[in-house]
Order: sequence, then structure tokens, then C-alpha cells
Amino acid sequence: MKYYKKSLGQNFLIDNNIVKKIINTVEIKNKNIVEIGPGKGALTEEILKKKPKSLMLIEKDFHLSRELKLKYLSFKNIKVINSDILKFDIEKILKKKTIIFGNLPYNISSQILVKFLKFNKWPPFFSSLIFMFQKELGEKIICDNPSQNYGRISILRSFRLNIKNKFLVSPNSFFPKPKVKSMVIHFTPLEIKTLRINKIFNLEKITNIFFSKKRKMIKKSLDKILNKKNIKRLSNINLKSRPGEIKPEIYYRITELYEGQ
Repeated sequence: MKYYKKSLGQNFLIDNNIVKKIINTVEIKNKNIVEIGPGKGALTEEILKKKPKSLMLIEKDFHLSRELKLKYLSFKNIKVINSDILKFDIEKILKKKTIIFGNLPYNISSQILVKFLKFNKWPPFFSSLIFMFQKELGEKIICDNPSQNYGRISILRSFRLNIKNKFLVSPNSFFPKPKVKSMVIHFTPLEIKTLRINKIFNLEKITNIFFSKKRKMIKKSLDKILNKKNIKRLSNINLKSRPGEIKPEIYYRITELYEGQ
């Protein structure tokens, strides 16, 4: 297996036991499936054994996508798209209760997750996301407050996605072998919360303001975001706290008040 592009963060999964473990996280038979970054098709082959209703493969690498198109030319239920997932409007083409798999390139994996978190329609048309991340990022995504890993991405994730399951993957399961462990996380969408945030972009904006000064007390950042009347409505907040000490629910409430100003 000589062909790979370091620039695309390609690490091909070669451990069949891990492939099966990933695929067995969900029921695939008669379901619509999307796979992001199928590469040489290790997961794809296992997905097909489970007889999905349809399978869409989104591969950025032109040569790999061409190989996949040739390989699955006779399969009517398989569609191969040569596109960058960050530029591709995947929300527009998803069918209800689609299951999405992705062995994601480390260098853009957080951007891909945030893309799904920022879907306009919620609950979304996907029922499960099964993504692989670098372990360090995975820990930031799944953590709760308080934790040294707690930050913007965990706040955004906890607003819209539940953690169904997770497990670690050794570097030996890939070619070329990465220097770090990986983490597979199975997400499911959360229903709309009682707190109404009209645009998740605003939650993203507000967490960015706070965590860009994460060693400072939150009072200055709050003064930039909310008027005095709304700050008083946050009666249960200590203005001397640091951003990492504030629970996600407080950030949701700040965003709701910000949108109502």
C-alpha cells in the first residue's frame, strides 16, 4: 500500500477487528449510509456485507475516488462523490435517519464535526455519527465541566450531540502509522432543549469571546456581550469565574439573552 498523501492527513485503517468494531456500533441493514473519507474502502467493504439500503462515499482524493467508482461501478445503490467534505453541502442531500461514518483526517476533524453541529435543521436527518479523531481531540469533545480538556468544542457538542459510545484505537491499526492513539466516538442527536438558541453560530461566537481570554475573569467578556439588565438575570453566575469554570448551560443561557437583546 504505497499510495497515500500526507497533505490530506491520510491514515488508512488496516486492522479488520477495529473495522468490524466500528461497523457493529449500529444496525446497518436497509439503512441509508454515508461514509466520509473511505480511502481504499476498508470500512466500505464491511458496510456492504451488512446490506445497507444506500451507500454514499465522499472522497476528496481524486485518484482514490476514481478507484472507488471503478470498483463499485456495478452497484446501483452506491454513489461515489469526489469532493471536500468541508465544501460539500451534505445537509442538503441527506435522507432521514442516515448513518454517517468517518475515519477523519486529524488536521480537519474538528472542522468536520463543527460542520455537522451547525446544521440549519435540528433534529437533523442523520441518526448517528460514528467518527474517528485523534485521542487528544476526542477527549476535548467528550469531556464535561469541570475538566482541563473542557472548552469551546465540548460546549458546542454537548448542546447538540449525545455520546452513545467510545473506544480507543492503537496506532498499529493504521498505515502509515500515526504517532498518537485515535478515538472512535458514536454520537446521536439531542432533541431541542428548553433553552432556545436561534442560531448555533451565536453560541460559537460567544464561546470564542470567552475562551480567547480563558485565563481572565468572565466579567469583562460578559460586559462586551450583554447589557447590565441581562447580566443581572444571570443571578447564579460568579463574575470572578474563569471561562473553564462555567457550565455549558450557562453559555446556552448567555447566548439566549444575547439573541434577545
